[in-house]
Amino acid sequence: MVVKKKKEILVTALTVCHQDLETLRTLADVERENLASLLLHCVQLTDGVSQIRYVKQIVPLLEKADKNGMCDPAIRSCLDILAGIYLSLSIKNPLKKVLASSLNCLPEFFLSEAIQSFTSRLQKELNTNDLYSYRKVIDNISSCMENFKLGITSVNNLLENVLYFLQKSLIEITEENRKFAGNHIVQTQLMNDLLVGIRVSVMLVQKVQGLQRINSNISSSPTWQSMCELLSIFTKFLNDDDLLRTIQSTSGLAVILFIKAMFHPPEKIPDLISSLLLCSVDCTSAPEWFVHSCRSLCCADVSESALLFLCQGTLTMLDWQDGRMGPSGEALLVNTVHVLFTLSSQIKESTLEMFLSRILASWTSSAIHALESSSPSLKDSLNGNSSIARRLLEYVYTHWEHPLDALRHQTKIIFRNILQMHQLTVAESKLEKSDLAADHFIFELTESLLQLEWHIKGKYICLGCLVDCIGTEHILALAKTIPSQILEVMGDQSLVPYASDLLEAMFKNHKTHLKSQAVDGTWIDQWHETWVSPLLHILCEGSLDQKSYVIDYYLPKLLNCNPESLSYMVKILQTSADAKNGSSHSRGALGALMACLRTARAHGHLQSATDAWRNLVSSAKIKQGLIHQHCQVRIDTLGLLCESNRSTEIVSIEEMQWIQFFITYNLNSQSPGVRQQICSLLKKLFCRIQESSQVLYKLEQNKSKHEPENELTKHHPSVSLHQYKNFMSSICNSLFEALFPGSSYPTRFSALTILGSIAEVFPVPEGQVQTVYQLSHDIDVGRFQTLMECFTSTFEPVKLLAFDLLMKLPKTLIQFQDSEKLQGLFQAALALSTSTKPYDCVTASYLLNFLIGQNALPPSLSAYLKAQQAACGNGDKSAAVVERNTLMVIKCLLENLEEEVCQAEKSLLQAAASFPMYGRVHCITRALQKLPLNSLQLVSEWRLVVQKLLLMSYRLSAVVAPIIQSSSPEGLVPMDTDSESASRLQMILNEIQPRDTNDYFNQAKILKEHDSFDVEELNANVPNIDTSAEIKGKDGKTCDVTAQMVLVCCWRSMKEVSLLLGTLCQLLPMQSTPESPDGLLTVEQVKEVGEHFKQHLLQSRHRGAFELAYTGFVKLTEILNRCPNVSLQKLPEQWLWNVLEEIKCSDPSSKLCATRRSAGIPFYIQALLASEPKKGKMDLLKTTMKELISLAGPTDDSQSTVPQVHALNILRALFRDTRLGESIIPYVADGAKAAILGFTSPVWAVRNSSTLLFSTLITRIFGVKRGKDELFKKNTMTGSEFFSRFPELYPFLLKQLEAVSNTVDSDIGELNRQPSMFLLLLVLGRLYPSPMDGTYSALSMAPFIPFIMRCGNSPVYRSREMAARALVPFVMRDEVPATIRTLLDKLPNCTDQCFRQNHIHGTLLQVFHLLQAFSDSKHRMNAHFQQELADVAVCTTAKLWLAKRQNPCLVTRAVYIDILFLLTRCLDKPTKGSQPVLEHLGLWKEIGNIISRSELITGFPYTFTVPGLPQYLQSLTKLAIAAVWTVAVQAGGQTRDVPISFSQLLESSFPDVRLLTLEALLERFSAAASGLGEKELPPLLWNMGGMFLMLAMKENHPECFCKILKILHCMDPNEWLHQTEHCIHLTPKEFLNWTMDIASNERSEIQSAALRLASKVIVHHMRTSEETRDPVAPKLKQWVQLVVSSCRDHLPTESRLAAAEVLTSTTPFFLTNPHPVLGLQDTLALWRCVLTLLQSEEQAIRDAATETVTKAMSQENTCQSTEFAFCQVDASIALDLALVVLCDLLQQWNQLAPALPVLLGWLLGEGDDLVVCVENEHQVEEDYLFEKAEINFWAETLIFVKYLSKNLSHLLSKSSWRALSPERLCHLRRTASEQRHRLPQLFRELPPPAAFLKTVEFTRLRVQEERTLACLRLLAFLEGKEGEGTLVPSAADPPAEANQLTLPGTEVAC
Repeated sequence: MVVKKKKEILVTALTVCHQDLETLRTLADVERENLASLLLHCVQLTDGVSQIRYVKQIVPLLEKADKNGMCDPAIRSCLDILAGIYLSLSIKNPLKKVLASSLNCLPEFFLSEAIQSFTSRLQKELNTNDLYSYRKVIDNISSCMENFKLGITSVNNLLENVLYFLQKSLIEITEENRKFAGNHIVQTQLMNDLLVGIRVSVMLVQKVQGLQRINSNISSSPTWQSMCELLSIFTKFLNDDDLLRTIQSTSGLAVILFIKAMFHPPEKIPDLISSLLLCSVDCTSAPEWFVHSCRSLCCADVSESALLFLCQGTLTMLDWQDGRMGPSGEALLVNTVHVLFTLSSQIKESTLEMFLSRILASWTSSAIHALESSSPSLKDSLNGNSSIARRLLEYVYTHWEHPLDALRHQTKIIFRNILQMHQLTVAESKLEKSDLAADHFIFELTESLLQLEWHIKGKYICLGCLVDCIGTEHILALAKTIPSQILEVMGDQSLVPYASDLLEAMFKNHKTHLKSQAVDGTWIDQWHETWVSPLLHILCEGSLDQKSYVIDYYLPKLLNCNPESLSYMVKILQTSADAKNGSSHSRGALGALMACLRTARAHGHLQSATDAWRNLVSSAKIKQGLIHQHCQVRIDTLGLLCESNRSTEIVSIEEMQWIQFFITYNLNSQSPGVRQQICSLLKKLFCRIQESSQVLYKLEQNKSKHEPENELTKHHPSVSLHQYKNFMSSICNSLFEALFPGSSYPTRFSALTILGSIAEVFPVPEGQVQTVYQLSHDIDVGRFQTLMECFTSTFEPVKLLAFDLLMKLPKTLIQFQDSEKLQGLFQAALALSTSTKPYDCVTASYLLNFLIGQNALPPSLSAYLKAQQAACGNGDKSAAVVERNTLMVIKCLLENLEEEVCQAEKSLLQAAASFPMYGRVHCITRALQKLPLNSLQLVSEWRLVVQKLLLMSYRLSAVVAPIIQSSSPEGLVPMDTDSESASRLQMILNEIQPRDTNDYFNQAKILKEHDSFDVEELNANVPNIDTSAEIKGKDGKTCDVTAQMVLVCCWRSMKEVSLLLGTLCQLLPMQSTPESPDGLLTVEQVKEVGEHFKQHLLQSRHRGAFELAYTGFVKLTEILNRCPNVSLQKLPEQWLWNVLEEIKCSDPSSKLCATRRSAGIPFYIQALLASEPKKGKMDLLKTTMKELISLAGPTDDSQSTVPQVHALNILRALFRDTRLGESIIPYVADGAKAAILGFTSPVWAVRNSSTLLFSTLITRIFGVKRGKDELFKKNTMTGSEFFSRFPELYPFLLKQLEAVSNTVDSDIGELNRQPSMFLLLLVLGRLYPSPMDGTYSALSMAPFIPFIMRCGNSPVYRSREMAARALVPFVMRDEVPATIRTLLDKLPNCTDQCFRQNHIHGTLLQVFHLLQAFSDSKHRMNAHFQQELADVAVCTTAKLWLAKRQNPCLVTRAVYIDILFLLTRCLDKPTKGSQPVLEHLGLWKEIGNIISRSELITGFPYTFTVPGLPQYLQSLTKLAIAAVWTVAVQAGGQTRDVPISFSQLLESSFPDVRLLTLEALLERFSAAASGLGEKELPPLLWNMGGMFLMLAMKENHPECFCKILKILHCMDPNEWLHQTEHCIHLTPKEFLNWTMDIASNERSEIQSAALRLASKVIVHHMRTSEETRDPVAPKLKQWVQLVVSSCRDHLPTESRLAAAEVLTSTTPFFLTNPHPVLGLQDTLALWRCVLTLLQSEEQAIRDAATETVTKAMSQENTCQSTEFAFCQVDASIALDLALVVLCDLLQQWNQLAPALPVLLGWLLGEGDDLVVCVENEHQVEEDYLFEKAEINFWAETLIFVKYLSKNLSHLLSKSSWRALSPERLCHLRRTASEQRHRLPQLFRELPPPAAFLKTVEFTRLRVQEERTLACLRLLAFLEGKEGEGTLVPSAADPPAEANQLTLPGTEVAC
């Protein structure tokens, strides 16, 4: 559990003016006992918290004075000073409330004096004329009225002055706000002041008695005049849309409140407000003051926002309870809701939509209050069947899927209140839940909600409200399976919170109901059956996402509701877990058990962990869970151990052992989510250890004092503390061991993260605090070096984690003393910063930042440091050191960068090859980011550095800009080898190189037709230039400069410059004036940076460059928008108008990029708009969107398409920007119009940009599509919701659709005139009519249907398909059959002479898609459903000619056959008491006729050139196969009545027919082989082995051939292998040869199938008698070689998966056979394959290899070798277990001696020539730009070495094996010795520090060194040398030669 830290409250000390202070000094007595002395002492304190104590003593002191009857002038003066103090305190200061609370208890004797003092002081405050002091005065008025008697009395005394002051302040603040238009910082403050002023005015009227019903008779009084003026001001505010919406909203409240206070008689107030809302005020009869003050509200054109906020004021400020408003109030209530309904259809702005939803919810609450004592007429108007309730429901249905969470929440409130309103309107007899459930309105509502799809979020919300209303039992009566239905959708993250909340409401309500009805405890069984059983099913069998979300959301709520259910779940799951363990794809019962226990423990439902281990789950189950193949089972088991609801619960010794076991095998997880969960859970455990250790320390202290005699209690805490210390030390040892050379990225990430958590949880102790463990105690020199080497990882997260960990360690631990090594590290960092490999500069930045932070810079930089120490002063010394070091490093980098930029200005190619400059800039940026730039001490030095940095950035940008801004930056230097490209390269180099300038690129050069160049002449002028330019590198070697290198150098340089400039602007303090001593950036410098970004973003062509420039520019714009400097604040607006003008003018000389999606222009505008303050009116966004939408529209001027393209591209970027949120939604409709109309443009660029914009808008409206099957679920919207959010699109889409549908029947010449049809159908296809839609919406979807149907006649095939898909959601489910029949009736008869196939095709497609959607519905088995389909089938038979040869079009025949196939699938089951519908209708007979007369029987007169032939063949074949299965089933397996046989289909000349047939057969054979589906094959498929053998011999289509091999593999070889000689004239041995030849030569899928088949044949021979086994034996070696070759890493995944499956299937015969069939070498080769596959980078292959190990462990002769036999284990431990089993088998086989050389060869890594590997690395150097170091995500060589070495050592130590002769191991000994002596020399050849400069070679040598040492250690043991005391280094010890960073001094660095 997490305890929230209390927020510290800042209490500012109170002060008094000098005059009051002198008064107090004068009045204070010597004894310091009077009030003056108390106040004097109080104000002299500087701590506000201490002053509170003295303030509380004021009243007791005065009470004492009151008893003495003393009210002298001294007390009067003190009360006056107290009044001054109170009014001087800020409103948020706690002292103000304390003082008010104290003064509320003031004795009555002093009240009059106190009131006089407060009134006097407040009068002075009200007389102020300083506008910027008004806010303080307003706050004082507010605080005076907040439960402060003196304050309220004072305000009453000064009421006239207060009103006048409020009037004056509001007027003046409004005027000031106008003056500062554009300065949003000042305007924001002024608007906040306005808002507070209005609120105080409202509070004044509400709390001051005299104003709550002021009489108009005193209209001449100043109070009345002020009230009228204030009302007039509020009215203006209400109509001023430039003000914040909150100001308008509060003004609406104030207007209604003031009218209520001023209007007489009060009975007529509802009528007046009604006329105000309905815009029907009669000015002649209204009071003069009202007309004068509210004139703008009395006219007919009141704004939407004003009406909305008047409605809010009406509902909030009037009293609706107990019928106090009377009949006119009821009319006002009804009128208000009608006004709100009108506004809901007009308002588009998201802010107003949010207000509207709240106001509607408020209306329903007011209606409930009114109904409690209302007239019958109001009840009739508001019951559930009334028009108002229906329209409210329609609002709920329309908005319950709204993207704004807050608005969706309001729909819930509205729906709940509708139910409550209906309850109040029904008769008293129906108030019971059972009666209410039977109410027509409630029943109808419940049924309609239950019929909705479960992807609708509003369904859950409304059902939850209904549960509260009628109870769960009534909903279960209507939908018994609703718990399972809801749990099924919990795989969708967006629905999970809604589903879990509904389930919680239901099971809680159900439990309460059952308990109230039951007389004994049997109710729990029914409750478990309803709610727990579906949960357990999901936990065991559900998908991964389902289980995760159910465990996280549903399970805790269920256990909290009924903790006793835990034992019920555990009992069931324990039984299931023993039978089924799960797999990599399924958690199984074990996973469900662990999840339940974890949740129970985390929520405190387990009494203690010890009881859990003893009673609920065994130790064996825990260990199985910790290494389970499924990652979530491992996480849940770990969570069970780590999580607890008590943060101080003692960690038991068993838990520690299990955690250690877990860490051994689980650090190398490839899933980032799993890694993060592991690290998080372990951190929780460490926190438990830390917190429980503090408890143990206290117990230890207490027991040592009080209970010395009890020996057990005396030692127990210390024993636990000792165990803690040993455990943490052991954990750290394991984690540091995991950072071995060559460890994978996941391992390093996990280990470093956990180490970082340890360093954080167990900090260095301060003072008396004791800590059980300190990480620094376990870090020595070697481990420090290991952490440093983590900087060389190619993954930045590893660098970051290592850096953070090193910085957490004590400074004393990391002390560099060797200046030479310091210099080496620093020089290495400088060298890496100019590497051509981008990741090297990241390493350099971390290394430099570490040296800076640890004050470990080399002496070469120290000369200047001493001179700077005096300048740093006596501030924070550590901060000063870091600042000084950072300054020096940046200066050094800057000097180097200046030289390199100078060189680049001469030759950019030289720079790209030798010293790409981006690394230096990156290091500078990273160094600046680590420095607190707001508190620098060397300000003058930094100013110079910043100035240099800016100048250098501009120079570097100028050097690389020509490449980035060229029209084709990617191809500047061609890499092609043809002569033309070479000549072009030479021309470019001739332009760039000889003149040493980049002027060539300043403007585009266009070669005219007569321009040419002579290649030979060019060769003479520019000699020795190949296809790549040859440039001398850093070391003088020649290297090729490719286009890639030049481009990367340039765009990365520009990227780093942009990030540096953005960082400088973001972090550096700005100078307020040029002479200001503070600040490092001047205003001019900021403007220059802005201009640089502008030029770069608007002219760059390379995406990498301008995308990252955008990141830097965003930082700048955010700073500018918050900047108090008005000139800077205005810059974004100026830049925006400038670029919009440039876009609009379409000047040919413009440098804006019109290609590449407008390049950086959208990014530029996006940055300017996204940084605009969201709390303001966002005027920039509004204006820009209007401009862009006007530009994006169609234009007649063909010359001005460039602005249109720019506008479309910019709009796309803005609609994609999530930061603009709902502010962009009002422009979606106009954007959609622009996109659809732009798609009709004749210009390709406009069409392309329109398509991209349209795609973005679809995503913006309907959400991100996350799967192929979600079109009709999550990414859809009801028509009413869509058109209510975008009402302008209704007439537009309807008009456009009508236009395009009217042209589909036109001549072919007009084919392409309506390309927008596709986009229209895409939008409409995502809409559907909701069954909840009411009749009040004018936006019906029905008018679209005929036009969509007509679009099906389009001559464009794709459009016909789209029209068919779009039609489906528009037709209600119950209207589908009738619509299908209508469409079928439109089809022509066979006798018709004139018809169009396009029309037929479009109609058939619509029938097909409607039928498909209807058949997939949940009511499929309904009898009514079957009858509807039968009627459709009857209509279909009337047009059967379309499926026959009478129809010449194959395309339409195919679709018609698809319809028939769909009908057969839906109607193939008989209803109760009748024969199947299809047989009854005679449809099968007709289908049989179609097939028997089709081309499948008669042959094909066509070729593949006939349109639609492949489609027709596929459709016909599917129908034929369905007919064969059906007829065979009806005939009891006989085949005489089958219309076509499988052999006929398989002999077809068309591969499509054969392939479909083979797929259908393979599915049946696979199901039979695996035991799924039918238990055995139907008779129809018996004895087909011979046919498949013959097919295999003659099949030449690869896919068909592969399917045949798979079918043969599924079949039992006993059925077909003996037929080989008869059918294909091959003996079984020859057939095996043929299969293995295919497996050796064919492509991957066929090769895999052949390998599986060959393996099955071999296993078959092995199982049979010796006679059949012997001929195959010679082939076993070839088969082994085939398997070995299939396991190579370079092969496709399919091949290696096949090898893994083959190994699994042959395990009992070849891998674990007690009597080995293969030779030892071959057996070991197969085991080596298993080990290789276990180390594959691909999860699927590792999982398949793990199955092999699982099977190997589960054999009779091996199941005792490990404790995990028959368990599903992870690949990480499977590698270890495989070696355990292998060693055990070697012992069983008595083959240890001959196997040892092979195993030691594995250990040593024979086959790798160490010297050659290193030399190759030296040769390669850096020729390949993106060639990274050898990175790996899984395989770790040294882990394999560790496991192998461990198991061999264990085997040799316990075995009685026969000693080998020295000759047997001579080769290995010699190889290992040579390597051991060669390694030091190879280490010395690497440049120091090799770990950084030659990381790949260094790591490879380290790995080989560990292998060599491990091998030598075992060889020494074999030779008996260990007994003689020979010292063999441990594999864990780092080599002396490798210790480039070894620290001098002691072994342990602390």
